[in-house]
Amino acid sequence: MLLELSKIQAPRQRLEYTWPATALDTSEDEFKVIEPIGLELEVQKAGGDKFRLVGRARATLEVACGRCLDPYRIPIDSAFDLSYLPQADNAGQGEHEIRDEDLSTAYYREGAIDLGELLKEQFYLAMPMKPLCSLDCEGLCPHCGTNLNRGTCDCKPVWEDPRLAGLKALLDEKKSH
Repeated sequence: MLLELSKIQAPRQRLEYTWPATALDTSEDEFKVIEPIGLELEVQKAGGDKFRLVGRARATLEVACGRCLDPYRIPIDSAFDLSYLPQADNAGQGEHEIRDEDLSTAYYREGAIDLGELLKEQFYLAMPMKPLCSLDCEGLCPHCGTNLNRGTCDCKPVWEDPRLAGLKALLDEKKSH
């Protein structure tokens, strides 16, 4: 999934890609791609070694619900506008202040942009911070782990503050006398 920048001859070049869901390795990610990935982009030469990529990434992801842990699907249609610079040998060394334009700047290595990295970044940015299968998801019982969307449990959630155990012991002692 590499975009060879040496093959970009025109100042602006439009590209479209479609990959199968298995083309992107998401084994270490919080999501799984379950439908083909679509990528439309326009590559613009922005002078020197700088490139600008403007486009859309589309896919359907499967993520675990943040409450009940059941997998559910999220359709992704994410627009992006990124500037790419060659990665310097001393990148990331020393301290410097981050400017607004740094937030939309990425780096490429060896004359190629890794479109897999771009896709994963766009998928993470498009996913909700706390994915929920539905707004009224009941989640899991904190005691027995039963999925409360599918059934109920016999747990009686009673929590007692352990810091008050000494006072409770005094009350129990007073009741027994």
